[in-house]
Amino acid sequence: MAVLVQEQAAEALEAIMTAAPTEVPAPPRADAALPLDALHFFVRYSLREYTSFMWQHGGFLIRRRRVRWPASLLLRLKSTFSAALNFVLLGRGRRTYEFTIDEHGIVRTSGGVTLIDWDDVAAVRTYSRGFMMVLKRGTLPIPFRCLSEGQVATMRELAAARHELALR
Repeated sequence: MAVLVQEQAAEALEAIMTAAPTEVPAPPRADAALPLDALHFFVRYSLREYTSFMWQHGGFLIRRRRVRWPASLLLRLKSTFSAALNFVLLGRGRRTYEFTIDEHGIVRTSGGVTLIDWDDVAAVRTYSRGFMMVLKRGTLPIPFRCLSEGQVATMRELAAARHELALR
């Protein structure tokens, strides 16, 4: 009986050793698993839209730091006013930005080309006017009005994936 079990084990081992090796796929990256090649769009910001993004994002940052009223209101007003002044002085309302988002990162074109790697993207937040890509240094607001329904769905998946990565 023991000889029979031993022969069956040897046959099974030989079958495993002579079988073709199977490739175990690497776990997909959250940003590479999405169909990001569909994200190509143009943005021209208005002052009202830009300040709305900054007002909401400033509110999020202030709440996260647990700053209480009235200091929270003053900080929010100051940061939004600074962003609006920066917007006007740099002439951002006169430029049209071209965005391409793919598995390698974000490319923003407006006169010059800015390449942003996915390692530089800390989060993708959703606000009432659109998405805010929070970078290590700065932000990129992306309005809903510039995206198709499919692109909005892809951005929502990207925001969820970036949120899951941040939780790890």
